[in-house]
Amino acid sequence: MVFRLISEVRITGASNIPDGGPYVIAINHISIIEPPFVIAFWPVAPEAVGAKEIWERKGQSLLARFYGGIQVHRGEYDRRLFDTMIKVINCGRPLLIAPEGGRSHTPGLQPALPGVAYLIDKSGAPVLPVGIIGSTDDFLKKAFKFQRPVLEMRIGELIMIPSVEGRGEERRKALKENADLIMYKVAELLPQEYQGVYAEGRTGII
Repeated sequence: MVFRLISEVRITGASNIPDGGPYVIAINHISIIEPPFVIAFWPVAPEAVGAKEIWERKGQSLLARFYGGIQVHRGEYDRRLFDTMIKVINCGRPLLIAPEGGRSHTPGLQPALPGVAYLIDKSGAPVLPVGIIGSTDDFLKKAFKFQRPVLEMRIGELIMIPSVEGRGEERRKALKENADLIMYKVAELLPQEYQGVYAEGRTGII
């Protein structure tokens, strides 16, 4: 209701959302808007992954504590965190995650972190790429001035990510390539100015 009051909401590709079963929702992450926007309009309430700081910030913490979610310590490897996310997937729930690992504050996509590829490899879950347009840092300023900015969600087709083979450097490279593959699929849903480092297609940074 709030999103429809303060903005012009557009959603395309809703028919691509699976009727059931586990999957990972991969989104671009510019500001604080994307996760609650996806959650608000998703037909099944997904589990969401977010930085621990969100639970400590004024305003944001209220929503985070009300909805719940999986807290991430950015920049740290946490085996229990991955175990929790895999348990969510094994329970048949959709999991919402931002492969970039944090807000970019600018429309252009940033390089994905390999953690999302590790999660996919361990769980075997398919990925549903989602591109969000209009969620820039000035969204709330425009909304509170009753300008009703456009907020758009583009939902892609479900994809399967290749399994990761090898060890050491070979494995790290494969994880990075899979993480980039996910973000290329997100980039395909976005306009040019939002594609960032993934603007050149799969020949870009892999």
